[in-house]
Amino acid sequence: MSSGSDSSRSLPPYIFNTDEVDAYNGIVYKDNESILIRPSDDPEVTQIDSMRVPTPAMNSTSRSSRTRSARERIRSEFVKRLNDLPGAPVSLINIRDETTPSLRFTFVNESVLRKGVERLDSEFVAGCSKCRPDMGQGIGCEYTKICECLEYADVDVGRLDEAQRKIFDPTGDTSGLPKRFPYASSGHRQGCLVDFYLDRRAPIYECNRQCKCGPKCKNRCVQHGRKVKLEIFKTKDRGWGLRAREALRKGEFLDTYRGEIITDEEATRREEEAKTSKESYFYSLDKFADDDIFANEKPYVVDGELMGGPTRFINHSCEPNCRQYTVLYNKYDRRVYELAFFAYRDIRPSEELTFDYLDKEEEDQEAEELTSTQQSEGGKQQIECKCGAQKCRKWLWM
Repeated sequence: MSSGSDSSRSLPPYIFNTDEVDAYNGIVYKDNESILIRPSDDPEVTQIDSMRVPTPAMNSTSRSSRTRSARERIRSEFVKRLNDLPGAPVSLINIRDETTPSLRFTFVNESVLRKGVERLDSEFVAGCSKCRPDMGQGIGCEYTKICECLEYADVDVGRLDEAQRKIFDPTGDTSGLPKRFPYASSGHRQGCLVDFYLDRRAPIYECNRQCKCGPKCKNRCVQHGRKVKLEIFKTKDRGWGLRAREALRKGEFLDTYRGEIITDEEATRREEEAKTSKESYFYSLDKFADDDIFANEKPYVVDGELMGGPTRFINHSCEPNCRQYTVLYNKYDRRVYELAFFAYRDIRPSEELTFDYLDKEEEDQEAEELTSTQQSEGGKQQIECKCGAQKCRKWLWM
């Protein structure tokens, strides 16, 4: 309350719902079940100049207040949850205010399948039978032409010979044609996604538990989990963000996007019930939407709003430094797979990690060319983009 004055005498009492109130420049009294404070400039009433607050005593009281204590407990619980995550450490830092991400968010190590969502039975998991652990300098699979896990991988058209070019049909059987393993096996970028996949957004097929190549095979990366130290931090004007505490190489794996995998119908229901748009948390598993398996069924959707991993906190940028890719451990299951984030370029330590919200696995170009009127009529919400990129679109349609 401000210092006493004649005008303050006409102010009505201030009603509080607590029985522990410190008052300055006023009188505290109880009326029935309420605590009332009335302004007063009586000499016996403690007077404080509003221009000199908070006082040291106030700061001391604040540090021991119930509100601060509650905030500290919330922060402690959230940090504990981060410490329980497997893989490289994930930390939390906030130098802008005293807030903490909501405890409603639950960290999970893998996506949770909800009602109506099913994986292919384990009997349909097939691995490579011709590869061995001692191949490829002791790092498993060596020859793409014999690795059955790459049966449906994209063909490296540039390496086709003349005879192969004449018979090549991308929609037909591509076994025996030149392909590429997704990760570099040597050099500065060892273990990183190679440019062939990084630029093409081709599906990544990793080896699995049925394979004969062994757990150290070079064709296993995402399944081994996050190796990069991450930090959730409070940004200046975009809420929470995510960054790496170390330099990242182009093609380096960050983490997967996890959450609840739900049916398209359930996603529609949740969207309709939400007070604000949930689209920024939804990921449609539609990489193979043109396949026959989707003739009568719609793709599943990943909802990462209240359940997932650290990548839940990655912000949007119109010029992102990360991109998301489709990763399969079972080449036959094209309905449930991983969404993995990789560095799209070299990234400096503590540079914020970003990806394009409107890119989500090769966004349909027609959607991006819609006018604002068409977007609005289609139920899209216009949101100001604050990414700060040189080629920022200025607006997002969510």
